[in-house]
Amino acid sequence: MLVDEVRALLQPERGGVFVDCTVGLGGHARMLLEHGASRLIGIDRDTDALALARDTLAPFGDRVALVHADYREIAAVLAAQGVGEVAGLLADLGVSSLQLDAEGRGFSFRRDEPLDMRMDRSRGETAAEWIGRVDERELADVIYRFGEERRSRQVARAIVAARQHGRIETTGRLGEIVRRAVAARTRQRIDPATRTFQALRIWVNRELDGLDSFIGSAVASLQGEGPAARTVRKGVEGRGRIAVIAFHSLEDRVVKHTFRALSKGDDAQLTVLTKHPVIASDAEAAANPRARSAKLRAAVRV
Repeated sequence: MLVDEVRALLQPERGGVFVDCTVGLGGHARMLLEHGASRLIGIDRDTDALALARDTLAPFGDRVALVHADYREIAAVLAAQGVGEVAGLLADLGVSSLQLDAEGRGFSFRRDEPLDMRMDRSRGETAAEWIGRVDERELADVIYRFGEERRSRQVARAIVAARQHGRIETTGRLGEIVRRAVAARTRQRIDPATRTFQALRIWVNRELDGLDSFIGSAVASLQGEGPAARTVRKGVEGRGRIAVIAFHSLEDRVVKHTFRALSKGDDAQLTVLTKHPVIASDAEAAANPRARSAKLRAAVRV
C-alpha cells in the first residue's frame, strides 16, 4: 500500500542500494527495483513471507538479497552484506496481509486455529504459551497499553478464570472469552475481541521494543554527501532517505518523535520530509480497507 507515495519520497530513480526492512510479499521491493534501485536488500523475520518474496523478485536476479532477520538487526545485516551506506530504506511496520489471511498463523479471530501470533515462528513464545502463564495484572496492563482496551481488567480477569478450566490454545476460544467479558458491558462498532488480539500480537512480537533505536541505526546507514553519495546518478540529490509506514498510533508516535529528535540541534542527522503523515487516497482506502490506518513518514539524511 501507499506504493506511489513511497516511490515519490524514496526516489529510487537515484539508483544505489535500497533496503526493504519488512519485505513481506515483495511489492514495495519490486517497485523500487523497477524504478531504478541498483540493488535491493530485503529483510523479514517471517520465513513464509521470504519464500513468496523470493518468487516475486526472482526476475531481478542477483540485484536482490533476501535475509531472514529482525529489522532491528539492520546494522548486522548490512555488515554481513558488505554494505556501508544505502540510498534508501523502507520499514512497513505491523502485521502483514499474508499473516492475517494465512491459515494456521493465529493472528485472526475470524478462524478457529492454534493461537500462535508469532511473525517469526522459529523463536519466542506463542500467544497461547504467554497467556497461559502471565499473571492477571500484567495481562491487563498489556491489553490496555497496546490494545487501548478500556475493559482490559475485565478481559484479563475472564482469561485467567477461563484457563482454570483448561489451556486457551485456539483463537476461537480466546475470542469467545473476550467477547463475553466485553460485549455485555458496552456496544462496539468493531468486534469486541479486536483490541485484545491486537495487544497480544504487538506484545508477542515485541513490535514497539527498540523501534526508536532501529530508526537511529537505519539513519546511521543512510549515505550523506560524501564519496558514497557520488555513486548515484549524476545530477540527482545523493543523500539517503528513510520512509516508515505505521499502522498503530503508538508506532506512529515513536516514528514521529524519533524523526523530530534526529532533526534538531547542531548535530541534526535528518530533515523531515513529511510535516504530517501521508495517508492513503480515498480510492486506495476503498479498494483496501487495511490502508485506512496506514501513516507514512519520511526524512532525508542531512
